Amino acid sequence: MKWEVVIGLETHAQLSTASKIFSGTPTAFGAAPNSQASAVDIALPGVLPVLNKGAVERAIRFGVAVGGTINRRSVFARKNYFYPDLPKGYQISQYEIPIVVGGMITIVVGEEEKHVRLTRAHLEEDAGKSLHEDFQGMTGIDLNRAGTPLLEIVSEPEMRSAAEAVAYAKTLHTLVRWIGVCDGNLQEGNFRCDANVSVRPAGSDKLGTRCEVKNLNSFRFLQHAIEFEARRQIELIEEGGTVVQETRLYDPDRNETRSMRSKEDAHDYRYFPDPDLPPLVVDDAWIERLKTALPELPDAMRKRFIARYGIGAYEAAALTASREVASYFEATVRGFGGAPKLAASWIMGPLSAALNRDEIDIGAAPIMPGAMARLLTRVHDNTISGKIAKDVFDAMWAREAVGDDAADVIIERKGLRQISDEGAIEHIVDDVLAANVAIVAEVKAGKEKAFNSLVGQVMKASKGKANPAQVNAILKRKLG
Repeated sequence: MKWEVVIGLETHAQLSTASKIFSGTPTAFGAAPNSQASAVDIALPGVLPVLNKGAVERAIRFGVAVGGTINRRSVFARKNYFYPDLPKGYQISQYEIPIVVGGMITIVVGEEEKHVRLTRAHLEEDAGKSLHEDFQGMTGIDLNRAGTPLLEIVSEPEMRSAAEAVAYAKTLHTLVRWIGVCDGNLQEGNFRCDANVSVRPAGSDKLGTRCEVKNLNSFRFLQHAIEFEARRQIELIEEGGTVVQETRLYDPDRNETRSMRSKEDAHDYRYFPDPDLPPLVVDDAWIERLKTALPELPDAMRKRFIARYGIGAYEAAALTASREVASYFEATVRGFGGAPKLAASWIMGPLSAALNRDEIDIGAAPIMPGAMARLLTRVHDNTISGKIAKDVFDAMWAREAVGDDAADVIIERKGLRQISDEGAIEHIVDDVLAANVAIVAEVKAGKEKAFNSLVGQVMKASKGKANPAQVNAILKRKLG
């Protein structure tokens, strides 16, 4: 039997406020355990929560950005459950009336676009953190995260593969960073996903029993967890078993999910409106002010890049993965009179590889857009070949020359200017043909690899400086 995987994601994005959602306690990462847990955060008797306006504005910005409906009146509720890192015995969240309803995220998988609808996005507070590894035979509790503002973003179950789920998570991650509502730091737990996974026979419209895989804080773990969980459910059903609705954890060391607890339904949490918080009322003027302040959104920029620069959907998605990368690309194109596709390939290729190797962001790159534009200009006008350009790029990265004219300085200093003189190249070709009679015979016998070997010999003799197109043309002419 063929199976279809059905995936929905619940994403917790920590809002980028300086203080918590219901108190003035800082949200800074790395503080000593329990040093940022106030009386309000742990609900000591007599204290009252006060809603953080900045958290509300970030939720509105997100709702506008995804085309959702901003409820003019939303309600905070108490979600009741017991866990050691939940000092109140309940979590303040939103249930029946969230601040954002609906919306859509557009993802790109390969060259294909897909729209994933959102169910809702609601404000809530985070719980504390249980520390199992630091204490022999005991568990420590750090309440610094208790009360940290979160926006929980819930998708419809419309993804059909781990690749689509990862594309959705990456697109959402880009968006929340792009509009400044979340810094997206995965290592600090500021952006984490729960994956609801089920399987059903291909062609069926009935949803299978879902399992929720919790707290996936890397895109790689998200992919591996979904792939494993889908296989587990399919094998279980095919062996005559039944999938049980439950919450599971992903173990990256063993690349498997394991049962954590039975999956609760909403009624298990005994939601009721929080008596200490009045309904949140948002007016049209507030929404419009925040909407006007939004930057050009990544989806709109991606479409503009495709239309204006003639690049593909995959390239446009990669170049709008962050505002910094998009700005670098556009600044490079402005300073470069050649084809935008060449700029795209260099930013996605050598530049991206160097950034990953050195583990730095594009804002810290030693090659600024103006310098990159000059380098690409020298490739485009045949001053240097693409191969030599990579050597020049490496020298620029090593800061052998700095400034917008760094490429020109390195080219002249190292004598790397491409040989485009027809007579000079012909002379080199003649020498190579005379020294490689056997290979010439193979070429005339129709062996294509032998021709490529002669091209390589000419490039070697010219120390990589001969214009490759001219080398090919001259060789073909001389070999008939």
